[in-house]
Amino acid sequence: MGWIGEQIDSVKSLNFRQVLTQVVSLGMIVTSALIIWKGLMCVTGSESPVVVVLSGSMEPGFKRGDILFLHMSKDPIRAGEIVVFNVDGREIPIVHRVIKVHEREDSGEVDVLTKGDNNFGDDRLLYAHGQLWLHRHHIMGRAVGFLPYVGWVTIIMTEKPIIKYILIGALGLLVITSKE
Repeated sequence: MGWIGEQIDSVKSLNFRQVLTQVVSLGMIVTSALIIWKGLMCVTGSESPVVVVLSGSMEPGFKRGDILFLHMSKDPIRAGEIVVFNVDGREIPIVHRVIKVHEREDSGEVDVLTKGDNNFGDDRLLYAHGQLWLHRHHIMGRAVGFLPYVGWVTIIMTEKPIIKYILIGALGLLVITSKE
């Protein structure tokens, strides 16, 4: 009958209490992950404390698939720092270096101009129509560390959704059929 047949028989032999226990365990795992994420948000001051580099625009410093750890403090942003920012009208955050800082004399607020290390020009073409500078509210955080290549898992699951569904299904089946 094979492995699949054994797994199906295992699921059929479960009683309601065992299934309920497995579902509650799965719910607790998901809830724990969300609590950890929210805790990281509070500690780092960033709405997204971990991001994946999705393009080669920051090579050779950061490559596609690297994971960046972000922190957002009250300190002013300075030229040379690597920031992650959102642009109005775009869903995906961008990882680029600050190349120019403009401090407004009237309010003391700092506006920044960014550029990818591997790009020829600045990012004004990426900003919203008519926008010349990024403001503080656009910036999600500063890069404070990275893990190379680990983000490829996310990229593959985003670009090939069938792999994501197969993985989720396999993990769900594993949780349901486990005896403990």
